[in-house]
Amino acid sequence: MRTCSGGPSKTCARLPPEASLTVVGSVNLDLVARSERLPRVGETLTDAAFARFPGGKGANQAVAAARLGAKVRFVGAVGDDVFAGEALAGLREAGVELALSRHGETGVALIVVDAVGENVIVVAPGANAQIGAVDVSGNVLCQLEISDETVTSAAKGAERFFLNAAPARAIPGDVVRKAELVVVNRYELDSLPETPRLLALTLGEEGAVLIEAGQEVARAAAPRVQAVDGTAAGDAFTACLVVSLLEDRDREEALLRACAAGAIAVSREGAQPSLPTADEVDAMLGS
Repeated sequence: MRTCSGGPSKTCARLPPEASLTVVGSVNLDLVARSERLPRVGETLTDAAFARFPGGKGANQAVAAARLGAKVRFVGAVGDDVFAGEALAGLREAGVELALSRHGETGVALIVVDAVGENVIVVAPGANAQIGAVDVSGNVLCQLEISDETVTSAAKGAERFFLNAAPARAIPGDVVRKAELVVVNRYELDSLPETPRLLALTLGEEGAVLIEAGQEVARAAAPRVQAVDGTAAGDAFTACLVVSLLEDRDREEALLRACAAGAIAVSREGAQPSLPTADEVDAMLGS
C-alpha cells in the first residue's frame, strides 16, 4: 500500500500491510503498590501509593498490538466476579475482539514498584489456568501465564506461531520447535528445552539481539528514558516485534521498533496505560 503527497512531482511512501494477530493468553487485574524501595524478606513498608490497572501478559500484548495498528483477537478467560469488567477494560478500549470463557475467579497480579521502576510480581492465575485447549488459526502469539494444554493447542492450530516464553518455566519442546520466533530475557533463556529457530533476547537497558541458528543476526540499542515502571516493558517489546515482522519490516527495523516500544512503556506508570501507539514509536525513533 502506498500513500502520496504533493503536486505533479508527488512523492509516495510505502505503508506496511495491516497485521492480523490472535493473542492467546492471560488477563489479570493488576494491584500495584508504589514504594520508595522494595521490601526485604519479612519487612513491612508503609509509604506506598496504591493503584489498579488492567493487566496480564496476554491482555497486555493484545492491547499493545492493537495500539500499534494490528487487527487483534484475544482468546482467554476471566471469572464471574467483580474484577472481570475492570480487567477487560483495556482490551475493550483498544478495540480488541474478545473470545472469552468464564471460570471461577479473575486472575490477579500483586505488584510492588520502587522509585526507579524495578518491580516484584506475584500472580494468582485464577481463570487463566482453566482456559483449556483452544481452536485458533492464522498468526498466533502466546505467553506462559496459561497452561501447557492451552499453549500446545494454540501452537498446533497456528500457521505462524510466536512465543514469549515468560514467565520462565519448563515447556514442551514441540512448542519451541513450532515457534517462528521465541522472545525471552536472560533468565527465561535458561528454561528453554532447546534452541529456537529465531530467538529475540532482551537485555534491559542494553537493548536486544536476534539470534538465528546460534548466530547474532541483528542488534538494537534501547532508547534512553527515565524509568518509571517496568511492568509491561517486555509485553510492549514482544507485541511490537511480532507486529513489525507481520508488517514485513526487515529484522533490524523490527528489533529497533520493539526496543523503542519497550522504552516508552518503561517511562510510564501501569501496564496497559503505558503501552505506546505506532505514532509514538515513530516519534521516539525520529521517523
